[in-house]
Amino acid sequence: MRIVFATDLSDANEAAIRSRTCLDCLENIGVTEVHLVTVVPDNVSTGLPGMDVASNRHEALRTQREVVESAGFTVETHVARGTPHRRINGFAERLDADMIVIGSRGQSPLEARLIGSTARNVARTTVRPLLIERIAAEDSTHSVVKEHLFQDVLFATDFSGNAGRAFDFIPRLHGATQRATLLHVRSREQRAAGESKATASDRLADLADELETTMGIDVSTAVRSGGVVDEILTMEAEVGATVTVLGSRGQSRLRRLLLGSTSESVVARGHNNVLLVPPESSTPR
Repeated sequence: MRIVFATDLSDANEAAIRSRTCLDCLENIGVTEVHLVTVVPDNVSTGLPGMDVASNRHEALRTQREVVESAGFTVETHVARGTPHRRINGFAERLDADMIVIGSRGQSPLEARLIGSTARNVARTTVRPLLIERIAAEDSTHSVVKEHLFQDVLFATDFSGNAGRAFDFIPRLHGATQRATLLHVRSREQRAAGESKATASDRLADLADELETTMGIDVSTAVRSGGVVDEILTMEAEVGATVTVLGSRGQSRLRRLLLGSTSESVVARGHNNVLLVPPESSTPR
């Protein structure tokens, strides 16, 4: 499996790359090849005396490359100039990556822990499955929020085609996943349309049987009613999920493949790692 690991060379991203447990999780799902990508934004000047931004970034990437190589991965580094999310997605397509990984630091509480602009824009436009890895500040340092990236999976589904595509990706986490919880939240609209709890429970049970058979893991299910995002965030905490898997709902390329409101809100408001799987039209593989 080949991944693009996007880094801005900050202390926060270095914390994600230096976490041996996180690297072990990637190895356990079959990742063998890592492409470290950093992008110099167009608004960063290279004309200052004695300043070569690209060379400086290549040098800074060397340390991160050595860490990942020491964990047994084949590593290549890439420095590009342009709009970060476009270049990251471009690398993912050109390299035929199986997944993109990007670190996310929460902002101030007043901003509802909105993720950084690059992570947010990659999430909105991703062309490959995207793992948003949460990073938190601890005193003057940073650390990953949950090191066991894929150990406890929470999969939230509305039974749409996009959710089905995300479900189909879960078996690729085999080797790192021990438990999974399948959640369906009956929204007000679904309840008004006559969706019964029994029907939803039966559909989740069928999905659980499939995962138990293909992955050999413990799978539980839950059907809830209420606000979809609130229930997903509550369930994350209740089951101790280390990653929440969601399908992202693209509109069109001209509208930048905006996430569905549920996915975007979970990414923005949550504290958990999130794995977003884009629509099939966004992922030509």
